[in-house]
Amino acid sequence: MLLLGIDTSGKTASAALFDSDTETFLAQTSLYTQKTHSQVIMPAVKEMIAQAGKQITDIGGIAVANGPGSYTGLRIGVAAAKAMSFGLGVKCCGVSTLLGLACNNLAHKGHICSIIKARAELVYTCTYKSDGFCIEQVTEEQIISRDELAEYLALNIGECLLCGDGAADFFNDYRSPVFTIAPPQGRLQNAVGVCLAGISRQLTEPELLEVSYLQKVKAEKDLEQKNA
Repeated sequence: MLLLGIDTSGKTASAALFDSDTETFLAQTSLYTQKTHSQVIMPAVKEMIAQAGKQITDIGGIAVANGPGSYTGLRIGVAAAKAMSFGLGVKCCGVSTLLGLACNNLAHKGHICSIIKARAELVYTCTYKSDGFCIEQVTEEQIISRDELAEYLALNIGECLLCGDGAADFFNDYRSPVFTIAPPQGRLQNAVGVCLAGISRQLTEPELLEVSYLQKVKAEKDLEQKNA
């Protein structure tokens, strides 16, 4: 099966095409952009598929990063995945952005902590354990302060690899011999990780695909303040 992966959860707009029968990435593209993801993701997908010598109708399933991350970016990616799923008559699945980041570093043996910037001193995070082939989730996905995360890792995890758009700042501010940081190619969100995580998930009908923010969006917060 040809699995299309899409990630628009952060600054990077990324797509990848994975052949699950041969376990081969036929094509991948990533663009660190200041543009709105809606301007770049679909042209990138179409060009990537063409460069791989495939037709869009060859796609057998779609995996998309569905959160946490940028509210706008996530909505764009999920909407694109749902539209393509409906149009092509194929199934799709949502993949945790945090899991996708860990899968970008699948070859690392040991603990992997995904860290995505939320707001102020808060981060989205989840810790995993990899044996070099499979990823096992160790903690719940959560939004916590960087201090809380540093304390948890120091007391409970020890040596771990840091990845995500919040990893560099965390690594520099909480320097410890037990922390290592993923190389640039494995540090930011990428559709390759989405494919690797998505291939083991059950694909579902596109109407079931939803965004997972891990925190309330601004409209919900405004409504709560209004009703308080």
